[in-house]
Amino acid sequence: MTDLGVFSPVAFALASAIDLPTIWVVIVFAFLGTFLFLDGFDFGAGALFATRTDEAERERILAAIGPFWDGNEVWLVVFGGGLFAAFPPIYAALFSRHYLLLFGVLGALICRGLAPEFYEQRDDERWQRWWGRAFVVGSVASPFLLGTFVGNWLLGTTVTEAPATLLVGLAIVSLTVVTGGAFLALKTDGDLAADARTWGRRALVAYLSVIAVVLFALATRFSVRETLLEPVPLSLVVVSAAVGGGYVLALRRKRDLVAFIAAGGLTYVLVALVATLLYPTLDPATGLTATEAAISPLSLRLLSLSAALLVPLVCVYFAVLYSTFSGPVETEGY
Repeated sequence: MTDLGVFSPVAFALASAIDLPTIWVVIVFAFLGTFLFLDGFDFGAGALFATRTDEAERERILAAIGPFWDGNEVWLVVFGGGLFAAFPPIYAALFSRHYLLLFGVLGALICRGLAPEFYEQRDDERWQRWWGRAFVVGSVASPFLLGTFVGNWLLGTTVTEAPATLLVGLAIVSLTVVTGGAFLALKTDGDLAADARTWGRRALVAYLSVIAVVLFALATRFSVRETLLEPVPLSLVVVSAAVGGGYVLALRRKRDLVAFIAAGGLTYVLVALVATLLYPTLDPATGLTATEAAISPLSLRLLSLSAALLVPLVCVYFAVLYSTFSGPVETEGY
């Protein structure tokens, strides 16, 4: 018979030993990575929209992302909500320092969302040309500004024009084209799919090149240089290069689903690298650590219970959504 008198204290000690602030750092950055991956292919498809002149191909791009983009943006809300709920001082510091930048992100997202709707309203060349441009601008500006925000966060700077932060923005734009290229190759066929694979490979070269420059720039900062040389960040850099090689190989063999998964791997590895470079100081500008910024232990336990109940439901919704609209695009139009 089990001795419950011994078991209970051991179980309590194990439960108390769980480092919930660290777990919530992982959760919050996982939310960010999911947004960058899922909405990333929408952004990438929007950027590649600019490369097409054939109206039928443009309509197929809109049809490919139509069922997904508004649902994918939920993960940005979940990321912001998780950061606010678990680490309110970090949320307050970041959003107050970069108020205008985040409003720029919001404006770009609105532009990206409205443009396809208006594009389909009138069969007029001039009308569609201008709303097509708005769609491209919103699709490129959204990841660029969001990447700039992440760069500012990582460097602890309030100067949005700092070269390193702008390079992070360019890296995120390139990464979305990597993901978007694989997605369009998966959802379309013919010249559109072939060109999407080509643009995906080009974007991967641009992404890895820009990331290399960003890492070099970070290495000039003593506080970051020591962290970069630790095993975990170095391993993530190696994994990123390996996954990128797998992405190129998959596209050449027309294994588009594998390439799409590899693009997701690149996204999560990048977010993991950012989280690793930040942790345990979640906001370099204020010096706040995860433990210092976290809400009270009881509140964090209740938040964890709520997340354990709600997040799986959101994941089920997305599983149903993506399974319902799986396979190549069979119709043209948004």
